[in-house]
Formats: sequence, C-alpha cells, structure tokens
Amino acid sequence: MTGLVPNRLLFDFELPLRYRKVPPSVTGALDEWDDGFLLPDLCRLDGRAAFAPVYAAWNEDGIYVATRVTGKRRSLICNPKAFWKSDHLRVCIDTRDARANKRATRFCHQFYLLPAGGGPKGDRPAGGSHKIQRAREDAPSAPPGRVRVGAQVDSTRYTLDAHIPSDCLNGFDPVEHPRIGFYYILEDHDHGQQYLTVGDDLYWYVDPSTWATGVLTR
Repeated sequence: MTGLVPNRLLFDFELPLRYRKVPPSVTGALDEWDDGFLLPDLCRLDGRAAFAPVYAAWNEDGIYVATRVTGKRRSLICNPKAFWKSDHLRVCIDTRDARANKRATRFCHQFYLLPAGGGPKGDRPAGGSHKIQRAREDAPSAPPGRVRVGAQVDSTRYTLDAHIPSDCLNGFDPVEHPRIGFYYILEDHDHGQQYLTVGDDLYWYVDPSTWATGVLTR
C-alpha cells in the first residue's frame, strides 16, 4: 500500500465462483478442494501476503467455503457468543450485488465460521449468521445449526470448511441473479487479519459497496 488509501479501494473487483455439481463433504479435511476454487490473493495489491488460502464454490444448494491456517503458536480462542473476538472466518453475501448500496438490504448476509467453540465441551466447530450493522433492512437469520461447519485442529494449524445453504440466503437465485456481492475476512490471534477487499477502517461491516462481485460460473 502507498499513501493513505488502500490500493484495493481503487478497484471494483469481479471474481468467478466455480460451480460444484457434487458438493464437498463438510468435514474439515479439504481433500476435495483444489486451486481451481482458490480465491485470488488481492492482499498483494497492498504489499501484503495472504497467510491462508481461502476457497469458495457454489451450487443450487448454496455457497461452500474453506480455508487452512498454519503456523499457529497459540491455542485457538473461539466463542460463538463473541465470534468477532475469536479465531474465525466471516463471509458476507449480497444475493443482489447492489454495488451502489451503502447500507445493507434484506438480501445482505453475514456468516461467522469458527473451528472450535461449539458443542457441550466447546471443542466442536460452530457457525451461524449475524445482522449487519446499520442495515436498512435485516436479512432473515439462519436457524441455529443450519450452517454446517467442519474443522480439523492440531497444535500448529487448523482447517475449516462450511456450507451456507441456499435457504439461508434470502434472494439466492443463480439463474436470474448470477452476480452476488461477496466478501470474506479471516481473523487469527497469531497472524492478524486477512480480507478480500478492505479492512475495518473502511467499514466493510456496514457498507456492501466495499465488497467484491462474485460471478456464479459453470
């Protein structure tokens, strides 16, 4: 990055999200993910390097995402009730890709995905939806347990994958609306933040116009 304005703010990004006829199993293994589903490392435009690969795909049943974080030195910190303070992946989707909107509509969704923090002992992956701040209208919340998350964790790394079902994506219609707003931010207590377009200082969590466009391709 040069100057006060991040380079990524100067672009309207459009990226393909590839179709998967056979959905990946949500186990955290990531054996079914390859580089064809890898999201571009836009961090490099600001002189940074991504610390983790992030993958995405779609089919009629919804959106699939996955990531792998290595080089961990500290134990995971994961609390679904305070997911924003946790080691986690967040994904935002606007099923209408209304890039002119500065405030979220009922088609804008935010999902949090944690490699741990769920289950009676807090050692299971967890996920859910959360309202977007200052939204003009709130999207329907995902029912508890509807967002499936898989993870595998050891002392120095974790892998995570998830399925966001189409019935949790208000307005999801790949035929009529194959262009969607898409954003992710990966937050880790060892590595910091990795995000697709802009960071917290440019209010991605309020303003969907800062997200990229994902094109649902076959």
